[in-house]
Amino acid sequence: EREKLADWLNKHHGLLSWKMDGLTVVATYYGGELIQTVTRGNGYVGEDVTHNAFYFKGLPNRIKFKGKLIVRGEAVMSYKEFERINSKIPEVASKYKNPRNLASSTVRLLDASESAEREIQFFAFDLVHIDGIQIDSKEKQFEWLQTQNFNVVYHLKVSANNIVSTISTFESMLDKNDFPSDGLVLTFDSESYGKSLG
Repeated sequence: EREKLADWLNKHHGLLSWKMDGLTVVATYYGGELIQTVTRGNGYVGEDVTHNAFYFKGLPNRIKFKGKLIVRGEAVMSYKEFERINSKIPEVASKYKNPRNLASSTVRLLDASESAEREIQFFAFDLVHIDGIQIDSKEKQFEWLQTQNFNVVYHLKVSANNIVSTISTFESMLDKNDFPSDGLVLTFDSESYGKSLG
């Protein structure tokens, strides 16, 4: 089995991307309009945060594609925005501990006008469903989402030959990366192959 996997990796490739540290949300579009955005919640039931999602950067309110589209991504706050908001809170005990906590509370705010004053950015990492189109390649899915004006998670193509050096590339970017991350995600480019592994 290991030889088969090594052979497959030599002929095909995968994608390595940031594991962004924010709040996972799922956005649904129909007729080119954003109709619902929900948090992951407990995996079965999440909170409807559509009223705030209209203000997320990188999550378009309207897209060219008119069929049903479901996309999963991460709502995150940059370190720069985190520091800006925290600087306005005078009491040390009331300041937010990290960008993830601040992003999570912002996404869940009941008052959308308050949410609009904070910059949340959305980065797509999974094309869940798209009517009438089959795109097996994760890389091609990201490219298609970008044509619809979505931000997608930063990713690089990897193979068995360059995975170690690519990890080093991500490592070298850590100091300059303005978004919180708690690791890397490695996926096969072919979704059907990945699913066949169980």
